[in-house]
Amino acid sequence: MTQISVLIVNFNGEGYLQAALDSLRAQTFQDFEIIVVDNNSTDGSADDLSVDGLSKFRLLKQDKNLGFAAASNIGVKAAKSPWVAMLNPDAEAKPDWLANILDGIKRHPGVSMFSCAQLCLEDSSVLDGAGDNYLAFGIPWRGGFGRSLNDLPREGECFSPCGASAVFFRDTYLSHGGLDERFFCYCEDVDLGYRMRLAGERCIFLPTAVVSHAGSGISGRASEFSLFHGTRNRLWTYAKNTPFALLCLTLPGHVLLTIAILMRGTMKGRAGPVWRGLVAGVAGIARIRADRTFGPPRRVVPLVSLMRAMAWDPRALLGRHTVVTPLKNVEAVAQLDAVRS
Repeated sequence: MTQISVLIVNFNGEGYLQAALDSLRAQTFQDFEIIVVDNNSTDGSADDLSVDGLSKFRLLKQDKNLGFAAASNIGVKAAKSPWVAMLNPDAEAKPDWLANILDGIKRHPGVSMFSCAQLCLEDSSVLDGAGDNYLAFGIPWRGGFGRSLNDLPREGECFSPCGASAVFFRDTYLSHGGLDERFFCYCEDVDLGYRMRLAGERCIFLPTAVVSHAGSGISGRASEFSLFHGTRNRLWTYAKNTPFALLCLTLPGHVLLTIAILMRGTMKGRAGPVWRGLVAGVAGIARIRADRTFGPPRRVVPLVSLMRAMAWDPRALLGRHTVVTPLKNVEAVAQLDAVRS
C-alpha cells in the first residue's frame, strides 16, 4: 500500500495540469499514487498527458462537470492510501513537498488534516496562502494571501487547510461525508474544516511543505462565477455550522460585514454576482440545514476551544494576515528560516 495519494481535480486546466504532473514526477519521495479526476474538460487538457515515470497514475474522466467538491469525493473514495494530498491543477509542488508532508504527519500523531505553504506561481517572494483562517463573524480568508514571504508563519495550528494543497487522513475525511457537493466549488474546504473542528479535529500548518499556486488561474479570481459561489457558500458555511450561542453572538457583525462586502462590490462594479450569491445563499439556508448529508456532526469540542481557533479582529481579515498559533520548538523555527531563504 502506498503511503499517500495525490488528488488533482481538473477542469479545462490546459497550460497548468501537465506542469502539476511534472512537479510530482520530480518528488524526492516516490511511494505515492496520482489520481486525476477530470470534470469533462473541453480544452483537451486531460488528453495525451505525459505520465512517463508516474507508474501509479489513474485518470478518472467524468461525463459532466461535477464541480470541485463532488469530484474530490470521487477521488478520495478511489484512493488506496491512508492519506490524501490535494493539489490544484494550477499548482506546482516543490520536490520535497510530499516528503515534508509525511514528516509532519509523523511529528503530529492523531492530527487528521494539514495545511501547506502556498507561494504565488508568478512570484515566489509573495505568499498565496498559509492555511485558511476564519473570522468568527462568518468570513473566511486565505491567510497571508498577497503578503511577503517574510510573513510566512512557522509550524503551528490554523483553522483549516486550503483545498489547493490540503492533506487529509482518508478515513476521517470520509467519515465526515467529504466536501459538501451542494457547494460545487469555493468555501467547500472551509466548510469541511469547520465540520471537522466541531468534531474535535485540529489542523496543522506545515511551512516546509510548499507548492506554487496560480490562485483561481482557471476559474478567475474575480469572475462572476467565483464571486457568486464564494458569496453563497460563505453564507452557507456560517449558517449551517455555527453553534446557536455563537451564531447569536456574531450575527450582527456578520450582517454588517456582509453589507460592507456588498458595498465594496458595488464600488468595483461587481455588485451583481455578489448580490445574486447572497440571494441564493439566503434562499437555500433552510434546505442546507434540513439535509444533513453534509451537515455538521454533534459538537464535541468545547465552545471556548472552537472560538479560540477563530479570529476575532476584522483587521486580520482586511490585512490578509496569517492566523497560525505557533508550536514552540527550535526545530520549527529552523525549518521556517530554511523556507524563507
